[in-house]
Amino acid sequence: MQAKAVAKSVRIAPRKVRLVVDLIRGKKVGEAVAILRHTQRGASPVVEKVLNSAIANAEHNYEMNTDNLIISEAFVNEGATMKRFRPRAMGRASQINKRTSHITVVVSEQKEG
Repeated sequence: MQAKAVAKSVRIAPRKVRLVVDLIRGKKVGEAVAILRHTQRGASPVVEKVLNSAIANAEHNYEMNTDNLIISEAFVNEGATMKRFRPRAMGRASQINKRTSHITVVVSEQKEG
């Protein structure tokens, strides 16, 4: 049994969020929450929020025991990119890409034995 949570169009570049998600993949949920609380990156509160949502979904929708949960999947996809322009020298303009992320966390019960 698996429970998942998705945060779409988060205003952080996917490359930055992947650094945080890689830290928690495959860990137990209690350990993962502790890691996220002590990681000083802008994406860690957002990833923690998605993880807590996945835990709540597992507990409420599938009646899983939260003590046995592990993060079976955690990945970040690229969302829509907002394009902005900045004036440059000699009347030119350069494009600035403001990237967004879709963060997905899947938790499942650990098989005992």
